[in-house]
Amino acid sequence: MKIIGIAASLHAGSFITRLLDAAGGELPAHVGFEAWQRLDEIPPYGAGPVPASACELVALVSSGDALLLTAPEHSLLPPELMYALDWMAAGQGLSGKHVAVMSASARACGAMWAQAELFKQLQGAGAVVMGAELVISPVWPHFDEHGHLTDPALRAQVRAVVGQLCPAEALEPALSL
Repeated sequence: MKIIGIAASLHAGSFITRLLDAAGGELPAHVGFEAWQRLDEIPPYGAGPVPASACELVALVSSGDALLLTAPEHSLLPPELMYALDWMAAGQGLSGKHVAVMSASARACGAMWAQAELFKQLQGAGAVVMGAELVISPVWPHFDEHGHLTDPALRAQVRAVVGQLCPAEALEPALSL
């Protein structure tokens, strides 16, 4: 099994990029994880030849069994994420695809609004969407020096979200708490 991850941030060290990387580390050892880190290269959807970056993204997502998205710390989704969703939807890359969404914000409304918008876009493209709002402060130290989650409660929440993407036989015993 292979899960593709996309952080809806253009900043490599952002909280949600670190959260995506940490979530990938919570998957069972035999589940592959690949993070798409070129969101800033995705142009708006349009007629004509499909840009190379959009082709690569669609091919990558199509090669995976599921998709894991982390939404931004604020309530507005970056245009580049919307462009990526448009390209994936146009190529039928999201139809029937299982997608987990995690959104994190210091304020409950920011996470809730970002996740609601993502759910709407993904469901409109035919994805099977699941996920959780993680209302946590991005300034609190949640990661150790290796990027792993340190808070047991947050780790359990993240494991529950990524666990929704894995078949039951892939979860035991790796996600036992």
